[in-house]
Amino acid sequence: MPKPVSDNALRQSLALLFTRRFGTFWFASLLANIGTWAQQVAQPWLMLSLGASSVLLGLDSFALGAPALLLTFVGGALADRADRRSVIAIFQSIQMLCPVLIVALLLAHAIHPWVVIGLSCVVGVTDALSMPSFQTIVSTIVDRDKLATGLSLNATQFNLSRILGPAVAGVLMASVGAIGAFSVSAASYLPFILVALWILPRATSQGTEAHGQESALVALRQIGGDPALRGALLTVLVTSLLCSPLVTFCPLLVTQVFHGNVSHFSLAMGAFGVGGLLAATSLLAIDPQRDRRPLASWFALAFAVVVAATALNPWGWALPLLFVLGGLAMTIGNVSANTYLQSVAPVHMRGRSISLYMLAMRGGMSVGSLLTGISVGALGVRGALLVNASLAIALQLIVGRAWARQRGVPCAEIA
Repeated sequence: MPKPVSDNALRQSLALLFTRRFGTFWFASLLANIGTWAQQVAQPWLMLSLGASSVLLGLDSFALGAPALLLTFVGGALADRADRRSVIAIFQSIQMLCPVLIVALLLAHAIHPWVVIGLSCVVGVTDALSMPSFQTIVSTIVDRDKLATGLSLNATQFNLSRILGPAVAGVLMASVGAIGAFSVSAASYLPFILVALWILPRATSQGTEAHGQESALVALRQIGGDPALRGALLTVLVTSLLCSPLVTFCPLLVTQVFHGNVSHFSLAMGAFGVGGLLAATSLLAIDPQRDRRPLASWFALAFAVVVAATALNPWGWALPLLFVLGGLAMTIGNVSANTYLQSVAPVHMRGRSISLYMLAMRGGMSVGSLLTGISVGALGVRGALLVNASLAIALQLIVGRAWARQRGVPCAEIA
């Protein structure tokens, strides 16, 4: 009797994890993301301890993601045409200096909210320029028929770090303070940079080929002009713009609504990671050939419902449970949309297709955080999140219905 598809898919996924190049990349990425999440827990709490308002909290998130609005296209072109090894090494090294500087300023007692916001902008610029190259690593080191499995495994380590990072930050914040979390963040960059230099091939002549000569903007218009691909991008954009602020303003939920401390905040953030890990693990058991569009659409809608439930929730003990559901829904929705985009985009335009995905995700998150920060001042954190969720539910229903019409219709050929 043949084994179920889910059992075979899971076995193949684990086999990929134990290959030398992918396994090493997976572990180095896990370490890097643990440091990143440790900082992302410490940073908003540091901002609040320095007297930052909800507007400044939103502005800090905006500064981190706003450069994606201007530079992600450039990063996508770099991913397609430049030496990805150099792109990642240079920009990630610059980014590593930002937590180093925060540690130095904390030691000198010279830290200020505006300094943190300025350094977030530097991180945002380097992220926008290097993240498309980073996102293409999986498609570079695994075969195309294993791309869905590789992306799901990558999502697994990302969400595992979302559990471990906040846990590390909670221990360090309670013992040595924010300086410990930022130190871990700085140190976590080195293994990833070294591994990226090892596993990525050196630059090829792809930038001089006929496909490489075409205008980046023309290529991006071709990708965005395909209704099926556009549905994936719009789904991610609505999620990032209206639902992702749930994570950004979690510190305000914890402190102002439930009167919690940094341990409660770390618990909520870790719970979000638990949900994401459950989602990524579940995706591993799905047939790689399955159409990911329904998953992306329905779980994006589910995330909006979770945000609404969180805004209405009166119980502090229920917050981590809701964050588990939120992490699960967001991860399945975004990973499914990303898998679909990368699986149908031509190889010579994969970097630019990913840049559009990053623009929708990071750019939407930055604008959403800024606007939500302003509305929090007028409506309170509960009211702002409820308005966001209501808009997201309506828009996801509209986008999902339009996208459903494209199922079974092949994507337009992107020349």
